[in-house]
Amino acid sequence: MQEWKNHPHEWKNQLYFGDNLDILREYVPTESVDLVYLDPPFNSAANYNVLFREKSGEKSAAQITAFEDTWHWGEEAEAAYHELVTEGPGKLGELMQALRRALGSNDMMAYLTMMAPRLLELHRVLKPTGSIYLHCDPTASHYIKALLDAVAGGQNFLNEVIWKRTGTHSSAKRWGPVHDVILCYAKEQGRHTWNRPYVPLDETHLKRHYRHLDAAGRRYEHGELTAPGTRNGRSGLPWRGFDVTGIGRHWTTTVDKLEEMYSAGRIYLPADGSWPRLIRYEDESKGRAVGDVWSDIPPLNMQAKERLGYPTQKPEALLERIIDASSDEGDLVLDPFCGCGTAVVVAERLERRWIGIDVTHLAINLMKHRLHDAFGAELEPYEVIGEPTDLAGARALADEDRYKFQWWALSLIRARPAQDRKKGADSGIDGMLTFFDDNSGKGKRVLVQVKSGKVNAAQLRDLRGTLERDGAAVGAFITLEPPTKPMLKEAASAGFYVSAHFGKFPKLQILTVEELLGGAALQYPHMSTSTFKKAARQRKTKETQPKLDGLTF
Repeated sequence: MQEWKNHPHEWKNQLYFGDNLDILREYVPTESVDLVYLDPPFNSAANYNVLFREKSGEKSAAQITAFEDTWHWGEEAEAAYHELVTEGPGKLGELMQALRRALGSNDMMAYLTMMAPRLLELHRVLKPTGSIYLHCDPTASHYIKALLDAVAGGQNFLNEVIWKRTGTHSSAKRWGPVHDVILCYAKEQGRHTWNRPYVPLDETHLKRHYRHLDAAGRRYEHGELTAPGTRNGRSGLPWRGFDVTGIGRHWTTTVDKLEEMYSAGRIYLPADGSWPRLIRYEDESKGRAVGDVWSDIPPLNMQAKERLGYPTQKPEALLERIIDASSDEGDLVLDPFCGCGTAVVVAERLERRWIGIDVTHLAINLMKHRLHDAFGAELEPYEVIGEPTDLAGARALADEDRYKFQWWALSLIRARPAQDRKKGADSGIDGMLTFFDDNSGKGKRVLVQVKSGKVNAAQLRDLRGTLERDGAAVGAFITLEPPTKPMLKEAASAGFYVSAHFGKFPKLQILTVEELLGGAALQYPHMSTSTFKKAARQRKTKETQPKLDGLTF
């Protein structure tokens, strides 16, 4: 296990590719994390797809299955259940047995059995001053809360936050479901980091409450100076003839402080002899303290600028509120189901350190692009752990899951997946990349095929035919195995794509995984707008071809 928890100056932010249970156990030290946010996939029996957006903002036709949000009871769930009951904490083991008696060996029970050991690990890595926020929907929130009570202790429960995630809509014979639940727990209540969030007061509130003007024209309202219950100290003494104990209450501060406030003009004494009132000025108000019902953060609509098409994507404003409230700059934020990386992006923006974990390389690839698109050169250094770093690792990934291998291989040249693996026969195109090499605004395409098994020249001929049929500029053939001589000959015979400003590039390129891991790159005119302008000037003066900048899609 890494020894970085006491050395934040040596820290490098981390993306992990793999099962979060294994990663938490192997890599994340005990009491090293300040804030955990998780939005775990729920048993909704739905296959979620990522809809990749083009530079124009339109969705591409390709839909890629990101994960199957489905849990079934089987041998794996049975083994995990047995481990929890025999080796887990006593309360949790007893709860799991009770839940199984109540629910049976069904999909819900499989989901809870999957979540329980992960919650144990997340609680272990949390600092005594830390908090955990678990985002779920009302279908499972009561079961998850029971698990968290057993893992974290019911005494450390802070809130059940209600987030209104959508507008009111009709639903067959029931109230329309419009909210999500966010369960909040402290590692040790009373020690947890808390920066109370406020929102600006709305006009209706201002007009209703700040109705008074002082001599200088400042708006103010009257507030309470007493609170329920008697006290024996200096907050229970009489002040200026007002016996606060006699009415079963106490002052909100000491009588000495009351006198100071009165001298400073911050207490109003009504002429009719009624109880004194606090003077609160509008221009000193922090705003309205945020409660546990959040209706002021709208969900991502179809036109939202930050929308990536990821099915469970949450708005950045939601994560900003959570991270601001329960962590400080420099703290470490962990998201073990990070999906498209909203928590990671917000943590980076708010100058927190971060760890993101996801079991699909499709998500890891999406997060890498999102981070670089959002922060560019200002992005803090980070590393991706769990990806293959050598040929043996690439082969192991291909043996484990060829789709994960395919998505990883595409990321080596910053290409995006191009088809849904569920659509049936292989069309031959696994990925796509768009580039610009002139000022026309029309993108040119690179079509990508990925192979993890045996390869031959016929596959190159098919890719070449697809290029010509679709009018694509360049074809990339990524292979785990070395190419044959006929394949190299076929690629060479395809000729070149000629860019008016950047010269010529091989029309059909074979890239082995070993070469890509060694630093080889796809050859094509990828550039930024400023680079194009520079290139055009250099073409006119017949200077050397410019160095190209990366273009993110």
